[in-house]
Amino acid sequence: MGSAIALGLVNGDIIKPHDIIISNPSTEKLNALKARYADFNITSDNKEATKNSEVVILAVKPWIVEKVLNEINLKKQQMLVSIAAGVTFGQLGKYSGVDSTMYRVIPNTAISQRSSMTLIAAHNSTSEQDILITNLFKQFGVTMIIPEDKMAAATSLSSCGIAYVLKYIQAGMQAGIEMGLTPDDAARMVAQSAKGAAELILNNHTHPSVEIDKVTTPGGLTIKGINELEHDGFSSAIIKAMKASI
Repeated sequence: MGSAIALGLVNGDIIKPHDIIISNPSTEKLNALKARYADFNITSDNKEATKNSEVVILAVKPWIVEKVLNEINLKKQQMLVSIAAGVTFGQLGKYSGVDSTMYRVIPNTAISQRSSMTLIAAHNSTSEQDILITNLFKQFGVTMIIPEDKMAAATSLSSCGIAYVLKYIQAGMQAGIEMGLTPDDAARMVAQSAKGAAELILNNHTHPSVEIDKVTTPGGLTIKGINELEHDGFSSAIIKAMKASI
């Protein structure tokens, strides 16, 4: 995720490669990023990487957060952006030892395609800082600022939820193969249909029920399939999955 963010930032128009310092214990990963953009600054020293940084993006696993924050000596004037799911502002403040401006940011895996639904929660921030962080992550797709107490539920829908959409695409692909389509053709048909459905909602600010009504003609094929989904508990299964992911 850290590499995806670094590469995404330099593909936008706000941050230049020479403005970014990347720290990683893996020399191999650092050299691979340096090969992509020679102006990247690379190091294996977290303290060195962060000592003069305006924004510190902490893209590590949740169980490593405390160790990293203990060693970097975060300053109050620095903005901390944590990508670690489930680590609260209270914990970040405790581990860093300062009550600075903090953001919790949760992208999803579509960040690599610049189509992420990125969730942002803010703490001790100004409106100008919110705009800066939002604009940075808008380069990866859609952003939404939400209260911290809604982060767990929103993560279930957008970060975990992308896997449930992929599971639907996989199931549709399997159905297509059984009906005689090639795997590639079936995957493309279902994936494009899922993308189209999402665009209808996002671009028209409409409701799924409205769009479903447009394709379910009386006595038609689609309503038969919709009813089968409901008979088999499709909606209930999605709801249960989302709630289980909190």
